[in-house]
Amino acid sequence: MSETAAPPHAVDIAVTGKPALRVEGLWKIFGPKADKILGTENQSLSRQALLGKTGCLAAVRDISFDVARGEVFVIMGLSGSGKSTLVRLLTRLIEPTAGTVLIDGEDITKAGKEKLQSLRRTHMSMVFQQFGLLPQRTVTDNVAYGLEIRGENKAKRLARAQEMIDLVGLSGYEASFPDQLSGGMQQRVGLARALAVDPQVLLFDEPFSALDPLIRRDMQDEVVRLHEEMGKTMIFITHDLQEALKLGDRILIMRDGEIVQIGTPAEVVANPADEYVRDFVSEIPKSHVLTLDYVVRPPRENESLDGPIMQSNRIVRDAARQVLSSKHPVRVFRGDQFLGLVDDDDILRVVVAEEDAK
Repeated sequence: MSETAAPPHAVDIAVTGKPALRVEGLWKIFGPKADKILGTENQSLSRQALLGKTGCLAAVRDISFDVARGEVFVIMGLSGSGKSTLVRLLTRLIEPTAGTVLIDGEDITKAGKEKLQSLRRTHMSMVFQQFGLLPQRTVTDNVAYGLEIRGENKAKRLARAQEMIDLVGLSGYEASFPDQLSGGMQQRVGLARALAVDPQVLLFDEPFSALDPLIRRDMQDEVVRLHEEMGKTMIFITHDLQEALKLGDRILIMRDGEIVQIGTPAEVVANPADEYVRDFVSEIPKSHVLTLDYVVRPPRENESLDGPIMQSNRIVRDAARQVLSSKHPVRVFRGDQFLGLVDDDDILRVVVAEEDAK
């Protein structure tokens, strides 16, 4: 997969049924009498106006979205956009001012202390930028820690830890301590620990932003591989659009605590919601992200229908070589539905537009 290519595993909630995560009307306001803001005229003030008038900061403002089972859902925005506050609300590491969060149908905003602890141990795991490994414990014991807290017997948790160590490519380092590992290897331990408890939802809070660029790319590839092998629902927080496009089935873009746009990588690049998003995507080569959905056209009169077949979710760049080498236009299908044709000119039009944008 290219660095900016959209992943091939998009998931449709309509197909998969009940979402893995549902967020409805979520607010987080910090400051004096924050709970008195909602339901008043102050609720509609901009972030800056509210802060100036009341001393309260609306970090997250009326956020609603669903995440399908098996989806990689990326939440991105610049510093101060509210994305890290949002991910902490999803696990109630901080308390929401209003709204609901349902994980696998369980409303964590109404859960008592014991129920919340149980949900955290069984339904969700988090991977942070700071690895949070226990320095006095070996790799194996770090990976098994969540299972130990959950009360699993030693033999079972060690066997599970070994499975996860093998899965993330750390075989041979079981007896090592965190300070003996590189940053990338430590983050692999964090991944293995999160996966060991078999969560319904994995949450990543900018886990790779402190890593060197090459290691960061390797870890992104590792997330893609693990998702393809395990199919876990993943929510990934980042400020890096390249990372969002590489990992996400869909991307939620935030600004000043609010949703600006939600869409697939191709939708965001092809149809940015406003100037803010347009600036974000202006440097992205469209052929690396757009799918054939965005270049397919109806057949012209007497045009050949003998060309090869491609699915409409194929990335333009990945399809280009076959399209350009074919004697006939490529027939594009979505499943069994014929959508139209793509030929050399349709491909080159995207590439030329990229060059003109530089």
